[in-house]
Amino acid sequence: MLKTFRQALQIEEIRKKLGFTFLMLIVVRLGSQLPTPGVNPDFIKSFFASQTGEAFNFFNAFTGGSFEQMSIFALSISPYITSSIVVQMLQMVIPKLNEWNEQGDAGKQKVNRVTRYVTVAIAMIQALVIIFSLGAKPENILGDSLIQYKNVYWLIYLYMAVVVTAGSAFVMWLADLITRHGIGNGSSMIISAGIISSLPTMFTTLYFKYLEGSVITTGNFFLFVLVVLLYIAMIIGVVFFEGSVRKIPVQYANRQAGQKGSDIPVKLNSASVIPVIFASSLMSFPGIIMMLIGKSNIEGVGGHILNALSQQNWCSLKQPWYSVGLLIYILLVVFFAYFYTSITFNPLEIANNMKRQGGFVPGLRPGKPTSDFLAKILNYIIFIGAIGLIIVAVIPIFFNGVFGASVSFGGTSLIIVVGVVLETIKQVEAQLVNRHYKGFLND
Repeated sequence: MLKTFRQALQIEEIRKKLGFTFLMLIVVRLGSQLPTPGVNPDFIKSFFASQTGEAFNFFNAFTGGSFEQMSIFALSISPYITSSIVVQMLQMVIPKLNEWNEQGDAGKQKVNRVTRYVTVAIAMIQALVIIFSLGAKPENILGDSLIQYKNVYWLIYLYMAVVVTAGSAFVMWLADLITRHGIGNGSSMIISAGIISSLPTMFTTLYFKYLEGSVITTGNFFLFVLVVLLYIAMIIGVVFFEGSVRKIPVQYANRQAGQKGSDIPVKLNSASVIPVIFASSLMSFPGIIMMLIGKSNIEGVGGHILNALSQQNWCSLKQPWYSVGLLIYILLVVFFAYFYTSITFNPLEIANNMKRQGGFVPGLRPGKPTSDFLAKILNYIIFIGAIGLIIVAVIPIFFNGVFGASVSFGGTSLIIVVGVVLETIKQVEAQLVNRHYKGFLND
């Protein structure tokens, strides 16, 4: 990896792309520190300081800490990610979107335009819900300069929502600039930068959590070191997990003897982190809503249900039955792994394309037999990949429940960051190879 980046820095074109990417990420981080006009920073700070749920920690890490500050980039790139997934799913039920997607670059530009419009709509809805929920008491959320106008607080809240929506749209534009003029996928870069920026705070908080006064006890320090070593081991495991591929050999009838065939690479983690994000979002949604409306401490049956849905209670030794929430979470991850992969990987379409090009899997007839074989292999791979996702996601939850080691950098964040780093390395290597290839042609 270091050798690749040393070679990249020696090439002016790639060096400019890396510099541009770094500059855009700095702009995002600076914007994450600018508070939304009119917001009472003291109330926002004290309110979010009291929230310790896993759902809040993950979303706050996902936005690079801008959410807990209610900055102009409070939603960051999350509405665009949600919009991309929604539009991708809608292609299954809206023929026009699917038709555009198959029309090449021109059609994909139309799909991207629709995605951006949906992003703005989602960002506006999220901003309105968050701000109006936090502003249930205008004297809390409004700053001193606006408290006298609390009789028209709804108009002020609308203005705040527009600012946050504009901030999300601006981040989406920066992500597009990184994609076109920088290195790799801009959205992934921004998410990873936000998650990585929370690491120093997370480990500092975790370190001082195990201090007793000013003395570090042996047992507490050992637990801190154990958590750090656990993350190192998880990073190594995720690198192998993300890089694992099942290659299905393909031969072509029109190729001469001795020529090598190709293969169909099927990633072990074909759905990436989407199943975990979807499952976590569904499980945490009720808790986030109750938190925003100020009723997160309800009692009775409703309180037990919310506790069972919270990740920080799944491995609690005091309330073992809350582990039912963990079982639901595991089932959701498996379901979304199969569901999302079925959208992005169509065995029948791949088999038909191979048949049209004269390709076949050795030992199988083209068409339906090949499609059935691909579907069977895919089902096995999806299940193994889902189990791997569950292991990576549950290990931090286990340490949180058993040892109280509450961390914001969970398994989901780890998979995102490692995946983006590996993809960035591949992007740089591809540009290095492309440049050497061009140089060979010019010579």
